[in-house]
Amino acid sequence: MKKKKEEKSLLNKDSAAYAQMKEHLYSGKALLGEDSPFSELLQDLVNGILEGEMTGFLAEERSQGKVNKRNGHQRPHKVLGNSGLLEVNKPRDRNGDFESVLLPNRQTELNSGLDDQIMALYAQGNSYEDVRRLLRKMFGVEISAGKISAITDKVLPIVERWRNRALLPFYAVVYLDAIHFKIRHEGKYQQRASYTVYAIDIEGNRDVLGIYVQGHEGATRWSVVLEDLKRRGVEDVLLFCTDDLTGFSEVMSDVYPAAVVQKCIVHAVRASLRSVDDKDKRMIIRGLRTVYTATDRAGAQLALDACRVEWGKKYAYICDKWDRQWDEFMAFLDFPVAMRKMIYTTNPVEALHRIIRKLIKGKAAWVSDTALIKQMYLSLMHNEQSWKRKANGWKSVQRQIVNLYPERVGKHL
Repeated sequence: MKKKKEEKSLLNKDSAAYAQMKEHLYSGKALLGEDSPFSELLQDLVNGILEGEMTGFLAEERSQGKVNKRNGHQRPHKVLGNSGLLEVNKPRDRNGDFESVLLPNRQTELNSGLDDQIMALYAQGNSYEDVRRLLRKMFGVEISAGKISAITDKVLPIVERWRNRALLPFYAVVYLDAIHFKIRHEGKYQQRASYTVYAIDIEGNRDVLGIYVQGHEGATRWSVVLEDLKRRGVEDVLLFCTDDLTGFSEVMSDVYPAAVVQKCIVHAVRASLRSVDDKDKRMIIRGLRTVYTATDRAGAQLALDACRVEWGKKYAYICDKWDRQWDEFMAFLDFPVAMRKMIYTTNPVEALHRIIRKLIKGKAAWVSDTALIKQMYLSLMHNEQSWKRKANGWKSVQRQIVNLYPERVGKHL
């Protein structure tokens, strides 16, 4: 067998470049960025390749009988490489026909991956100035806020297609919730609501169906969102999970009359405690827990009646509130036990909002609705693995809801 040839080192151990690289590594300084020996090494390599390309080009010209030769170099200019800015001396030919394969004319980046870096940094809630500072620190490059904005704007057509994509005709569970941001609108900065639609389809796959930015949250604006879902192909929803927004139930029944509405139990308990004395809160929480942890509606009704006997005289308004909205609070008890934890609260969409809320920490306001939607989209895609996973134990749930709703669910399997 032939002995395997040893690979030649890019750096001769006796060379000045090797000594410089070794000194830099021992110094503990950053390997990439301004004044990095990696940048110098890559710069020499790029210029050497360009000279080689010119030599090959002229040899090809001669083989075709053309008269051509070198004509010095273009003016040195900067291009962005993986390890920072590089100064390139591109050779010229007398006829002006030479075009580099490695670095075509007017190209200002050398496979830098800069766009991806900027998108990732922006997706994590960094402002343009934050991105500029981080790029300067990591790579030693100076990028204007305008260029960063232009790079992130490249995602806008993708966002638009995503927001208008066709949806499935049927979803088993749809969570609806809004989150508020400060946005410049009609010349003023004001609080505006971002409406989120987060769903589980019949196969148990989770997906964000849409994000919409409008004024303050209200049932009428939610109606616009639901109509848009219908326009994009959603024919039927088995169950909506929402908070206790006034008029919400009527809006949902207008657009999807067959859908069941489950109002968030966590919100209901929280609202019930607003006027309760501090010393009585533990007692009320304990009593309401016996209601929503009952195994069926009959047991829940019995537990509520017991609460009315125990503290109904002082806090009669709480039991009255639960009586008025009983069907919407207790709807989850009509579904399989394995499904109840998924639907008795809007926690899943609120967990999604926690990802988005990280944006607020580093940014006080957005210049437009479009700027916010762009950054929310990038944030969601950057963190996709945390929210686009399959619902746990869904096969069992699927079998049971098919038995409960054979005509509505079965045809979509």
